[in-house]
Amino acid sequence: MKKSLLIVALALVATAPAFAGTPRLNAREHHQSARIHQGVRSGELTRPEARRLRAGEARLNYNEARAKSDGVVTAAERARLHNEADRMSARIYSQKHDAQDRP
Repeated sequence: MKKSLLIVALALVATAPAFAGTPRLNAREHHQSARIHQGVRSGELTRPEARRLRAGEARLNYNEARAKSDGVVTAAERARLHNEADRMSARIYSQKHDAQDRP
C-alpha cells in the first residue's frame, strides 16, 4: 500500500511542470507577434512602434517565464498574464490604426 502511494506521489511530482503550461497564452503571443510582423510588412507600423510592441511582447514572455518558474501557474498568475496580453493586443490595434505610416 505504501509503495503504491509513493509511486503515485512521485508521478505527481514528476508531472508538476506539465501543469505550468499556458497553451492559450502561447497561442495569443504567437498571433500577436504575427500581427506585429504583418503591420511592419504593410507599413501600418513604423520601426519605433514595432520596436516598442516587440519589447512589450518580450516583457509578457518574461512575466510568463517567472510565473512558470515554480512549476505551477496559479489562477491569479494566469489572469494577470491574460490581462497583460489584452493590453498588448489593444496597443497593437491602436498603433496599427493610428495616423502614422511607414514611408
